[in-house]
Amino acid sequence: MSVWIVRSLNKHKPWIETTYHGIVTENDDKVLLDPPLIALDKDAPLRYAESFEVTLTKEGEICGFRIHGQNVPFEAVVLDKSTGEGVIRAKDKLDCELQKEHTFTIQAYDCGEGPDGANMKKSHKATVHIQVNDINEYSPVFKEKTYKATVLEGKKYDSILKVEAVDADCSFQFSQICNYEIVTPDVPFTIDKDGFIKNTEKLSYGKEHMYKLTVTAYDCGKNRASEDVLVKISVKPTCKPSWQGFNKRIEYEPGTGSLALFPSMHLETCDEPVSSIRASVELETNHIGKGCDRDTYSEKSLHKLCGATSGTVELLPAPSSSANWTIGLPTDNGHDSDQVFEFNGTQAIKVPNGVVSTNLKEPFTISVWMRHGPGAHEKETILCNSDKTDMNRHHYSLYVHNCRLIFLLRQDPSEAETYKPAEFHWKLDQVCDKEWHHYVLNVEFPTASLFVDGTTFEPFLVTEDYPLHATKIETQLTIGACWQENSGHDNETETAPEPTSGGNARMAQFFRGNLAGLIIRSGKLENKKVIDCLYTCKEGLDVQLPEEVASSVKVEFNPNQSSLTVEGEDIDAFDKVMQHISYLNSRQFPTPGIRHLRVATTVKCFNEDACVSVPDAEGYVMVLQPEEPKISLSGIDHFARSAAEFESQEGVTLFPELRIVSTITREVEADTEPEAADGADDDPTVQETVVSEEIMHNLDFCEVSVMGEELDGEHESLEMDPSQLKQRALEMSSSNLGLIITGVNTMANYEQVLHLIRYKNWHTEALFDRKFKLVCSELNGRYISNDFKVEVNVIHTAVPVEHANNAMVQPSFINPVHHASVDLSGHNLVNAHQASVVPSAATVVIVVCVSFLVFMIVLGVFRIRAAHQRTMRDQENGKENEMDWDDSALTITVNPMEVRGEPFWCEAEGSVGKSFK
Repeated sequence: MSVWIVRSLNKHKPWIETTYHGIVTENDDKVLLDPPLIALDKDAPLRYAESFEVTLTKEGEICGFRIHGQNVPFEAVVLDKSTGEGVIRAKDKLDCELQKEHTFTIQAYDCGEGPDGANMKKSHKATVHIQVNDINEYSPVFKEKTYKATVLEGKKYDSILKVEAVDADCSFQFSQICNYEIVTPDVPFTIDKDGFIKNTEKLSYGKEHMYKLTVTAYDCGKNRASEDVLVKISVKPTCKPSWQGFNKRIEYEPGTGSLALFPSMHLETCDEPVSSIRASVELETNHIGKGCDRDTYSEKSLHKLCGATSGTVELLPAPSSSANWTIGLPTDNGHDSDQVFEFNGTQAIKVPNGVVSTNLKEPFTISVWMRHGPGAHEKETILCNSDKTDMNRHHYSLYVHNCRLIFLLRQDPSEAETYKPAEFHWKLDQVCDKEWHHYVLNVEFPTASLFVDGTTFEPFLVTEDYPLHATKIETQLTIGACWQENSGHDNETETAPEPTSGGNARMAQFFRGNLAGLIIRSGKLENKKVIDCLYTCKEGLDVQLPEEVASSVKVEFNPNQSSLTVEGEDIDAFDKVMQHISYLNSRQFPTPGIRHLRVATTVKCFNEDACVSVPDAEGYVMVLQPEEPKISLSGIDHFARSAAEFESQEGVTLFPELRIVSTITREVEADTEPEAADGADDDPTVQETVVSEEIMHNLDFCEVSVMGEELDGEHESLEMDPSQLKQRALEMSSSNLGLIITGVNTMANYEQVLHLIRYKNWHTEALFDRKFKLVCSELNGRYISNDFKVEVNVIHTAVPVEHANNAMVQPSFINPVHHASVDLSGHNLVNAHQASVVPSAATVVIVVCVSFLVFMIVLGVFRIRAAHQRTMRDQENGKENEMDWDDSALTITVNPMEVRGEPFWCEAEGSVGKSFK
């Protein structure tokens, strides 16, 4: 067989298709082409099955493909040179989001002629279109971080708002949002596939002010949004005229001055054309004290503070040792020591004789706080002065009958027995409205004028009667009923039926209600200034008008400033005035609790009288509990003075170094060191410390009482200079139990006055000590000090006394004392004057004590010597007794200055003492 070697020339160009379309998936490099990439060349040798012809040349083979274009991320590779088959593949990973399609040209070239590839031929250029297929690598993302919308209550919307998410994938399938979903359960909203949200039911502002929804999105490849979005839908109430920005609870801290009540309030009129506005602001304080917050000092002290300086007698004082007739009368304890007495129709009290000495021919004043309801149709007596025995004549009385206040005044006999005014009638709504009112009755016969809550009222009826007949019968002053005598005499006034209870058999016309501050002032009438001062509240409403609106808005107050009215035409100016209304309580220690607030508004428009109806705005002021002061009394509580000082003209000062201090305690956060502060966040507890702070306030009462036996007026007393009290507008009352200082004044003035209290005793022979107790208070006992107890001892000095027993050595204490002070049993003895008084009792005790000691010493010596002799006889070795009794320097000391009640000790040097009571 022969082999033919054929040599050909490279006559023809390679041939490829004119256009190719390919698909490649991003993140992959293999491109699928249609049609496949195959280059043909006519120079390729023919292969016959029966021929063994071998082509040694490479003409007709395809050596490669060349891609034309800028930055084409593909390459073409020949798989088989002889067949011309090739592929296109990506050089790097493709990103559909950056470029979805690529277009370029491709050209095939053969291998040329000969081993060096000469005369290489190229095909024409074919266009290649490659599409990059997307993979779902991105999740939907919402365009906004939060979506907000506002809807009106009571309305159903087709669409409230639209949420929109986008997907970064390049393909339609993966870049489209196919579904939205509300993740929050049980909400009255739905969302469609386009992101439109609507409500499924009518919304109510009263049920929910704002809805917060969580919404998510899905692309068509079912990828969920990377982050859900928050949708806030606010429900706006249907426009109703009302006050907006009104806080229902307003806290007031005592001592902070004025507090704005409506700093952010404004009137919503729903765009109605308004011609005028009128608002009434009312502060309800009827449940506080006697109608509002006032100082709770005694009524007598309040009169003094208001200018009524003399002649005032308090008929319903707080129970005390000096004013005990109100003990047992029910009181209202819920008003922080505001002394209120309750009369239930079965109780009455008698005022002791001498408390009131009223000459009815002179002017006098009766004032009282009263709360009274409609009651029965019987007379109810507030104050009555009637015959004590035999006759039932009423000299003067103040009583209530059928919602009328009636004052009876019967004149004493005079030369001319003619008709004179006797009963004054006032018909008043205040008498039966179950509210507290202040009544002041000025009587200057034959006229009587009445002030109720500071307003004058004239009597609608005045009846006349003859003067009373002259008698020597004493009168009885009673409160809450009238004193009646069952003697069979005709009563010159009407009386109620006698009570059946044995304890009240002499009382009639019982009062039902509350009374407080009952005062009689003789010789003078209360002027309007004092009356207004007594009635004025310490709390109320206030307003500081801004200059720019002062001329356009009118503000008026009621007398006690518990209510005010505001009138204006401009809404903006009106709002500014309302925002400047404030609450003020000037008390240092106000009564805590709730004060209700009400704002009633009337709005008029141009076309109608009242076109807009504004509901009342209601809230309350919460007055917080004030920090209670702790009143502390301190000083020397145990000392001794010589008997001569007690008997001197000046006496002994009881409280020479007294100090009155008042403090309050506050809880504050403790300061921490920087190192500790770093870890403070890890500690859930807050470290607090109590800080004590000294404050200044008034006192209204101090009482010095005797501990033990009462004062014996024949030889001891408690005294002080009345002029010092008068300078400080204080008063003092004394008894055998002690003394009481009353009046509102500073702690410093009380301290100075208490320094001046002296104790005197003219017979100190049997006196060894006296104990006293001091207590002070503020606001009629609301705040009470500690009990400061003082014990003062009497120093008795003795003169030398001759004694028959020569063995006794004269005790040194019998010599006259020349020291300025002596330390006795731990007590500070100051200014011990020289004296030579030996009380007889003390002398007897000394003699008995010394005699007994001598006897015991002799007996002891005898027994010791006898025992010694026995011991000597018993010892076989004849040892000498080591014990020698030396009585050559025996000295006996007796202390006669021991405090009474403590044991006296007789001491013998080298011997054992014996005590005697």
